[in-house]
Amino acid sequence: MYPCSLCWKDNTTLIIGWGSSVKICAVKERDPTEMRDLPSRYVEIVSAFETEFFISGLAPLADQLVTLYYIKENSDHMEEEFRTRPRLDIIQPLPEGCEEISSDALTVRNFQENQCRDYRLEHSEGESLFYIISPKDIVVAKERDQDDHIDWLLEKKKYEEALMAAEISFKNIKRHDVQKIGMSYINHLVERRDYDAAARKCQKVLGKNMDLWENEVYRFKTIGQLKAISRYLPRGDLRLRPAIYEMILHEFLKTDYEGFATLIREWPGELYNNMAIVQAVNEHLKKDPSNRTLLTTLAELYTYDQRYDRALEIYLRLRHKDVYQLIHKHNLFSSINDKIVLLMDFDKEKAVDMLLDNEDKISMDKVVDELKDRPELLHVYLHKLFKRDHHNGQKYHERQISLYAEFDRPNLLPFLRESMHCPLEKALEICQQRHFVEETVFLLSRMGNCRRALQMIMEELADVDKAIEFAKEQDDRELWEDLISYSIDKPPFITGLLNNIGTHVDPILLIHRIKEGMEIPNLRDSLVKILQDYNLQILLREGCKKILVADSLSLLQRMHRTQKRGVRVDEENICESCHTPVLPSDTAQAFSVVVFHCRHMFHKECLPSPGTVPGMQYCNICSAKRRGPGSGILDMKK
Repeated sequence: MYPCSLCWKDNTTLIIGWGSSVKICAVKERDPTEMRDLPSRYVEIVSAFETEFFISGLAPLADQLVTLYYIKENSDHMEEEFRTRPRLDIIQPLPEGCEEISSDALTVRNFQENQCRDYRLEHSEGESLFYIISPKDIVVAKERDQDDHIDWLLEKKKYEEALMAAEISFKNIKRHDVQKIGMSYINHLVERRDYDAAARKCQKVLGKNMDLWENEVYRFKTIGQLKAISRYLPRGDLRLRPAIYEMILHEFLKTDYEGFATLIREWPGELYNNMAIVQAVNEHLKKDPSNRTLLTTLAELYTYDQRYDRALEIYLRLRHKDVYQLIHKHNLFSSINDKIVLLMDFDKEKAVDMLLDNEDKISMDKVVDELKDRPELLHVYLHKLFKRDHHNGQKYHERQISLYAEFDRPNLLPFLRESMHCPLEKALEICQQRHFVEETVFLLSRMGNCRRALQMIMEELADVDKAIEFAKEQDDRELWEDLISYSIDKPPFITGLLNNIGTHVDPILLIHRIKEGMEIPNLRDSLVKILQDYNLQILLREGCKKILVADSLSLLQRMHRTQKRGVRVDEENICESCHTPVLPSDTAQAFSVVVFHCRHMFHKECLPSPGTVPGMQYCNICSAKRRGPGSGILDMKK
């Protein structure tokens, strides 16, 4: 009822199908050493698996199998079985099963009456032709090629998949052209009014065919979709006629200023007639002279046309951020000698950085001269100049004192501290006129009048903490005496001194000078703090001592464990004195070897006499350099 199907895949591979099982057998040569009375070849089953249906025929297809199935199914309402159409499948054999690649049901006459044995599958070697034979029909099947697959995709209007398949197999397709399929896809997208997708696909399909590109541009113009294709026009090695690009720019200029500006930024200036577009923009500016987008775009067009002065004027008028990039890129420093104030008004930080970075093109003296009537801007410039180099611009340091005092007092004191070229008398005069106490104190101390500086801190600032900090900086015992003398009748000052001078002056000196009966705020707390600080110092010392002792003990124990370890000695080791193996060839004999912790080895008789310390022996190699823990001795005897 279920015939056996046999077919040869090649000269050594036999495929057997019977019922619902498939076996793949390989004919192999037997090893000559195992032959004896056995045949020279044997058969090995390399794969065996079960199928879902009964097999009527088998045929090889490369590394796959073509199978003809006979199918019986049980009715849901009746107990008898009924026969369905035979099926032609392609399967991929696996070591313990199979994978279905494709499946097709065949329509043959009287299939309801046929049995499994009524079908046969034959194939023609050398051709991908398969013959399905039934009692009343012969069906010829052949392997489907890529052209057939593309035909089916196009019929189903799956244009994107068809284009992808054609691109992948462009060398094997015979009846189709990749570009024609792509054009069909574009037409399909346009019909669906998906204009952006159609325009995007033009990049891939049209390639470098200029005629096709221009035809598509005019088609998009006809349907009013020039904006859709504008983003995808070629602008590299392939370029269309300038009229094409100008047509699109004019379209944007009529309806979308922002889109027009975007295209001008993205498209190289060589794609179109720059003068024609400049003229068109000027016409639109007559209607709207303050339109910022059009003015910015006009400046960019002037830049493309190398009319940088016109572009610079527009950028300065608009206070556009790209003005500094324009100046740098095209070296327009000679054009801004009289525009420094405008640049500073627009962005002080960027303007100053640009001027300082290009001091060789715009001199410092020229900048100072231009800014002389704008002292607030002059201060910003000189301040940044000073921050970059304290010595550059030293001739303006005297002027900077007044500028700092007027516009930037917080940076006056750092300037006075860092400047080596500032006239101290002039600075002191200005600070005293403006009653700048902190700056005056610094200048007095720098000029050597520390006592007057300390007096100002105590009298005008009345800040004991600042006075103590000043005394610490100067580290002058006489200043401490002056500070104590000034504070001795001022209880708040005494409290501050008790809390802060412990590390610089012995607090006992201050305590002895306090008048009996004087009420001092928080005296008890201050004294407690002095005692606590002293106790803390004692605790820190004891803690450090404990840590030091513990670390020393830990390291000593580690060294001891290290030196107690054994040392491997074998036939390859040599005596460092006589340069012969330390172990005798006959280990049964008695021998004596000395191994130092530095891993140098000696015969005992080769060692020099012991050192001056009785009972101590050192490696004479290492001891020539130094003596330490590593030069101790290990003695090995037998």
